[in-house]
Amino acid sequence: MTELTRTAWGMAEAAEDEIETVDVERLAAELGREDVVVLDIRDIREVWLEGSIPGVKHAPRGMLEFWADPETEYYKDYFDPDKRYICYCNEGGRSALAAKRLGEMGYSDVAHLGGGFTAWQEAGRDVVDVPQKDYKN
Repeated sequence: MTELTRTAWGMAEAAEDEIETVDVERLAAELGREDVVVLDIRDIREVWLEGSIPGVKHAPRGMLEFWADPETEYYKDYFDPDKRYICYCNEGGRSALAAKRLGEMGYSDVAHLGGGFTAWQEAGRDVVDVPQKDYKN
């Protein structure tokens, strides 16, 4: 097997050098502002199992670029390049990569939560249950 030239965590660390990282206190202070959208980019199964930060939008990492691009059929109307976006995942790796990608797409005010949802929980912050949806109907 060929050795990897770049690792996932190495790429996440490099992304952090290019984006803003906020801590739990800063995210809590910005949560609920009309000009701020907080994006939970974890897989939906993680959200169902662990819950989420109250008042956030879910945008799975695998669909982020498509949901954020108004030229695609997948575009979600809560994406607006004039707003501030703060991404989070479980530990901060995927959200660093996601924030960097949104910046590359033209979203100019983007950050991510250092330590991710794990840091939010460890700080004793509120978490809401997210019930599993029935996709058959």
